[in-house]
Amino acid sequence: MLDFFAIFSKGGIVLWCFHEAGVTESFTGPVNALIRSVILQERSGNNSYTHNALTLKYKLDNEFELVFVVGFQKILTLTYVDKLIDDVQRHFRDRYKNELEEKGALKLLLNSFEFNDEFQTLLRMAEESSRSRGPVLMKSFEKSQKSQKTVKSMIETKGGDKSKEQGGKNKKGNKKEGELSPEPTVADPQKGGAAAVSPKVTENGNQTLTQEEMIMLKREEFRKKMGGGKEKSKCVVGNLKGGFGGMFGMLKGLVGSKSLTQEDMEPVLEKMRDHLIAKNVAADIASQLCNSVGKKLEGKVMGTFTTVASTVKQALHDSLVQILQPKRRVDVLRDVLEARAQRRPYVITFCGVNGVGKSTNLAKISFWLIENGFSVLIAACDTFRAGAVEQLRTHQRRLNSLHPPEKHSGRQVVQLYEKGYGKDAAGIAMEAIAYARNQGFDVVLVDTAGRMQDNTPLMTALAKLIAVNMPDLVLFVGEALVGNEAVDQLVKFNQALADHSMSDKPRLIDGIILTKFDTIDDKVGAAISMTYITGQPIVFVGTGQTYNDLRSLNARAVVNTLMKA
Repeated sequence: MLDFFAIFSKGGIVLWCFHEAGVTESFTGPVNALIRSVILQERSGNNSYTHNALTLKYKLDNEFELVFVVGFQKILTLTYVDKLIDDVQRHFRDRYKNELEEKGALKLLLNSFEFNDEFQTLLRMAEESSRSRGPVLMKSFEKSQKSQKTVKSMIETKGGDKSKEQGGKNKKGNKKEGELSPEPTVADPQKGGAAAVSPKVTENGNQTLTQEEMIMLKREEFRKKMGGGKEKSKCVVGNLKGGFGGMFGMLKGLVGSKSLTQEDMEPVLEKMRDHLIAKNVAADIASQLCNSVGKKLEGKVMGTFTTVASTVKQALHDSLVQILQPKRRVDVLRDVLEARAQRRPYVITFCGVNGVGKSTNLAKISFWLIENGFSVLIAACDTFRAGAVEQLRTHQRRLNSLHPPEKHSGRQVVQLYEKGYGKDAAGIAMEAIAYARNQGFDVVLVDTAGRMQDNTPLMTALAKLIAVNMPDLVLFVGEALVGNEAVDQLVKFNQALADHSMSDKPRLIDGIILTKFDTIDDKVGAAISMTYITGQPIVFVGTGQTYNDLRSLNARAVVNTLMKA
């Protein structure tokens, strides 16, 4: 049973909605979540989205900028939903095409119209079609093609019965084994003699074609296979060169006044996927991105002088920029000022796997905060790794030497709160936050132990630290060098935080620090993978070994580098 079916424009105008009687949850919340989390975030490759207890399936109509979405309880398996969406989209387009072409969705909305009866008919037909199909029975062996194959038939398929053919030749021409037949001739009326003709060629039992005819037939089959024989596609296929430029050159001859199809875009999307993977984007993310771009462009009518190449390239560029500029923007300095106004410290927790540079980047952020006039307390909550506390103490001394106490009313701008090794990290963080509140520190930076995403005891301890202390910001520190591994780390970190949380609404990763960004040249795909999988922004980028080597991410610059051949 469906909960709802809605038709709305990408601009947010609801044109029509069917609401099942007795449904308690309005369609507004799930549809708004779909728009925020999927459509605006360029994640429309899967055509399915889960919101609370509902499964939403949707289809984009890019020609008229419409979205068709159906919602039903996710515990149900409704096999007719995909057919229903296709039927409703086709019927709706056919009936209101003139109004949509004239003034778009707003014109249709201003004119009162009834679509309920047509929808009920289409819903009933889809349900009946699903029931009538029934289970598919497997063929018995006797009815299968495999049972009909014999040794004799397989020999004949590959070139006829050689024994019969050889026997026939011996009878007719009295030929010995290994002797070549004379070339057949035909009389030439102009020369009065005999002219040689091409011998007949046997191909799958066909002995009526000459060699030239067979060559022409093969050429025609190859041309059709490559798309040259399809009249509906006016694509001019160029030479496939290496790099991204060659990829987009494949379809540059396909110009305006044409609705794009998946068939048109498939070659360029496949090449796009390979290019993204080569630039260190995780393979699954690259596939989802390409699917999303294909869904976004399918059915879109080209402009008069617009090529498919430029359209696909611009759509990919926009999608990547949108991914790197997700729905939540982190402004640390503004948030610290707000916390100071509330007379409490702003708390940031750092987490990540072993060896990615958490302590080093914590020190860089300390330096950045000091430069902006804030005082910092570092909480040494890595109580497992030998030397972790000493490393932070070294950073503290260096930072204070750069900002002597006499310039800050005789007080050290950076202090270290530590209780040694083997203690409970969550308890140390709680004590450090209380100390910072009493002493008037602006920011608390909580250093945690590096841990692999599969280490259940340490992941449980991290979830406990975050759940007990509720930091303002949870930053995941990851390397720009990794590709698929980054996705696995982030997914499992978030899953562990959710599984081991003590709250119904667990705190997950809020942002990302991408380290070693200066070592990867143009292979910047990890930035895409990390933001895509979490939906959270890259707050800082590490670009070197000094305290000054900390930058914010320039989304357009990263995308331009990623698109470069």
